[in-house]
Amino acid sequence: MRTMLRKIARDRQLLVLFIPCIVFYALFRYGPLYGLIIAFKDYSVYTGILDSPWVGLKHFERFFSGPDFFLLFRNTFLLGFFALVCSFPFPILLAILLNEVRVRWFKKFVQTASYLPTFLSVVIISSMIIDFLSPNNGIVNKLLNLLGFESKYFLIDPAWFRPIYVLSDIWANTGYEAIIFLAAIAGINPTLYEAARVDGASRLRMMWHVTLPGLLPTILVVFILKTGSMFRVGYEKVLLLYNSMTYDVADVFSTFVYRKGLLESNYSYGAAVGLFEALVAMIMLLGANLISKRMGGKGLW
Repeated sequence: MRTMLRKIARDRQLLVLFIPCIVFYALFRYGPLYGLIIAFKDYSVYTGILDSPWVGLKHFERFFSGPDFFLLFRNTFLLGFFALVCSFPFPILLAILLNEVRVRWFKKFVQTASYLPTFLSVVIISSMIIDFLSPNNGIVNKLLNLLGFESKYFLIDPAWFRPIYVLSDIWANTGYEAIIFLAAIAGINPTLYEAARVDGASRLRMMWHVTLPGLLPTILVVFILKTGSMFRVGYEKVLLLYNSMTYDVADVFSTFVYRKGLLESNYSYGAAVGLFEALVAMIMLLGANLISKRMGGKGLW
């Protein structure tokens, strides 16, 4: 107890700075967890959370036995899986290549250009995608016409929805996520590069035998975090890009919760689906952390 009090007294200034973070998480992350009990009730805004009748697992049973469960599970898993597998290597590759660039103005230009999409909202990015892929004036169809192909309305073709989602995710997030790996590269001991250079290693060899091993702990941690959020496919971009023609491949848990919970005011049913989604994401996070430890790597805890 005395040791803990001494540490608190020693780090009191840092703890004071940390108070806004604690308050934020308490109010906006842990506080709303109280509302999860409506997943086990027939919630009504007129009776309130406590006075609404308790129904147990009724909404979960309805969801699992309904026709939407397997469709939503498949779409959410495939969209999250393809986004993870296809987009995960690009920030690592970009960070390694930027680390090898010696022309400062070119390096800054590439960094700035790759970071720019991060400052755009999901609405703007989705609007740009819709404009680029427009069958009438979209730049993609203009190029196809120049090559002798007919215009195609990509956004109503179910076969194109997942590639469009994944490619836009790569474009929007690669530059920002590369910052993490650039910071990790900056922490690699420079003497390792000097020793490799003395041994006659080429730049490619140094990237493979020095940079990548130095990045491995960071890669594992980021991979665990992204695996845990694989099932938490954000509804915003999906909602802005999908339509009735692509429901069969684009409808995911989060868009279903939005429709059922907010648009149809079926709050308890939407909360039950959202709680199931969160539980699956937590299981995947724990599983990824365990696999990382079993493989000899480091976990989050």
